[in-house]
Amino acid sequence: MSLTTIISVDTVKEYLEHSNWIIIDCRFSLANPDAGASAYRHGHIPNARYAHLNNDLSSAITDFTGRHPLPNFSQLTKKIAEWGITNNNQIVVYDDASGAFAARLWWLLRCLGHTNVAVLDGGIQQWLAHDYPVTTHLPVCTAGKFMAYINTRHWLTALQLQNNLAKKSICLIDARTPERFRGEHEPIDPVAGHIPGALNRPFQLNLNAQGLFLSPDELQQQFKQLIKDTPAEQVIHMCGSGVTACHNLLAMEHAGLTGSKLYAGSWSEWIRDKNRPVATQ
Repeated sequence: MSLTTIISVDTVKEYLEHSNWIIIDCRFSLANPDAGASAYRHGHIPNARYAHLNNDLSSAITDFTGRHPLPNFSQLTKKIAEWGITNNNQIVVYDDASGAFAARLWWLLRCLGHTNVAVLDGGIQQWLAHDYPVTTHLPVCTAGKFMAYINTRHWLTALQLQNNLAKKSICLIDARTPERFRGEHEPIDPVAGHIPGALNRPFQLNLNAQGLFLSPDELQQQFKQLIKDTPAEQVIHMCGSGVTACHNLLAMEHAGLTGSKLYAGSWSEWIRDKNRPVATQ
């Protein structure tokens, strides 16, 4: 069995002891970068490893990057192997934010050529709601042999984005809240607004009231209404720093709209260059 988008807690519970399955906890808080690791230590799904957004899934910030630059892929590949992962494993990633952070690792693994990775629907809250087990025991990992096959076509640079926007050859979707998109409220970045021509679809729209993903049919209908006749391969996702945008990308894949890409630097990188245009309202 190969699962590549969303997975239910019931399925994970069924395969919890399966030797080929590896679970990774991706809990994180932008307000408190240590909160996710602390929550992991206080209780996680049995045998889950922990991936830290800043330390494992991003590289150091520079004067030219956004807040969560793409990681050094050689270092990430080494880390993945240290978690005991091989190219044959089924990976499950989860968080406590309905996939907002777990989707980042889901996308990164796909960039490395590993498609057998799925996000736990509803995260650890759904797991706990079913009274499934958690533990404070830290897994002992035997290093695996993981070969990375990096595909740079999964993302665009700022220059590539600018060129494609100028040619009007792409549909750019911003996953931030409407208030941030319109520039009315910007709690994180020093400049408010959005990239001219971008469309707004907050990633929260991918979820129902229980924090679970909408059905593939519902998601497909909503995204098609947004992107019109644009092929999925010409859809580019962005957000504040290239993290929650992966949630929209995941939702499109789950809906059968395959091949969309990420503007990895996103808004926090875009505004580093004052010559790049900014729109509000």
